[in-house]
Amino acid sequence: MSDHFDVIVIGGGPAGYPAAIRAGQLGLSVACIDGWKNRDGTYAFGGTCLNAGCIPSKALLESSELLHRAHEEFALHGISTGPVSIDIAKMQKRKEQIVKGSTQGIMALFKGAKVTALTGHGRLLPGRQVEFTAADGSQKVLSANHVVLASGSNPTSLPTAVFDGKHIMDSWDALDLTETPKRLGVIGAGVIGVELGSVWRRLGSEVVILEASDTFLALADQQLAKEALKHFNKQGLNIRLGAKVSSATVGSDGVTVAYQDASGEQSLVVDKLVVAIGRRPNTAGLLAQGTGVMTDARGFIEVDEYCHTGVENVWAVGDVVRGPMLAHKGKEEGVMVAERIAGHHAQVNYHTIPSVIYTAPEIAWVGQTEEQVKANGRAYKVGNFPFMASGRARAMESTAGFCKLIADVETDEILGVHIIGPMAGELIGEAVLAMEYSATTEDLQLTMHAHPTLSEALHEAALSADKRAIDFINR
Repeated sequence: MSDHFDVIVIGGGPAGYPAAIRAGQLGLSVACIDGWKNRDGTYAFGGTCLNAGCIPSKALLESSELLHRAHEEFALHGISTGPVSIDIAKMQKRKEQIVKGSTQGIMALFKGAKVTALTGHGRLLPGRQVEFTAADGSQKVLSANHVVLASGSNPTSLPTAVFDGKHIMDSWDALDLTETPKRLGVIGAGVIGVELGSVWRRLGSEVVILEASDTFLALADQQLAKEALKHFNKQGLNIRLGAKVSSATVGSDGVTVAYQDASGEQSLVVDKLVVAIGRRPNTAGLLAQGTGVMTDARGFIEVDEYCHTGVENVWAVGDVVRGPMLAHKGKEEGVMVAERIAGHHAQVNYHTIPSVIYTAPEIAWVGQTEEQVKANGRAYKVGNFPFMASGRARAMESTAGFCKLIADVETDEILGVHIIGPMAGELIGEAVLAMEYSATTEDLQLTMHAHPTLSEALHEAALSADKRAIDFINR
């Protein structure tokens, strides 16, 4: 193996491995370093997303949703199944097979792009050198024309609820449970918290989610957030807002969680406690002294709009830099950097990054919320379409939620789209594309949508913004 490459990528997650692959496709010599270690001691590329986040969580969400539908919906379709149960071990085995297939796929992609995969830890040294510590402990110094930092993020811990991996868990532990806890507590009602809570609630847990903020899904449009909270409560997710945890103590009867809310001091006893209060950049040990790469007070690497650190030919992408910690955002940054290293023009439009929560109903949005538009003093109009009025949604027994579109009154440009309902994560793609091209509500109004489809909801929401909806009475 050569000790010099055109590009060295430190991190093989959803920001790092696309950067490495695209750079390889562009004819550059590339090495990608990653040290992710699985529970069984094996190493794998793909980062948190493929190994302990996006992919395994979606596998469990799908399994638990099928169980829920078998219990609650099949009879409505005239389907008789008899007693329905779930084998948690088989469910977890299926999840692991999906994860393994995904991570092995990365190695095949590396081979096709002639990327050298290095298992171990990478540390940036001055002068675009990288100290590589292999899995066996051996070390060597590599050099590169360009270095891309993509070391990802780790779960944020709570000093008052210390992880022990058995009773007080992070999100990875919560994905690997071998049996359904009778009582499950979750600290944090963000994306990770509500997704994990949904999985184990469908599988039979009594779930209580404690959220320190008084506002549910504060980053989302609040009309959408209120609708989501209503449905989650109906499903049995006990979401307690304004609940600030002061301690979590493991005892013979479970984990006792002390917290304070508007009513004063409260206590909760659960069998398992998941801490899901967010993630922090994994930059500890990444930068040697003298590299010139700067981090902020929270550990994020400082970069410009093109993910350049300000140090010649050193870049940073994904969860270690500003912006939402989303796999697709990191992927686009990684590809952009690879393109720019190869001398091509490339950029990321940070105004059209979609967000998705894979609960039932699904939640997705892109662009500005109504609260943000209002705060900016911009004159706007809103179009709404409920899935109750969608023929396809009714046929699917999935009528919860709505599609909401916000547009500028004067220019008609679409400023934001917010969806809660069936397949929202798929539907939001059309909104992202529309906003990427600065589309107007009229553009969507004049775009023919197949019938009956869920995508008609976006079409009708655009019509509704001008009080022209066909399949819904404008109020």
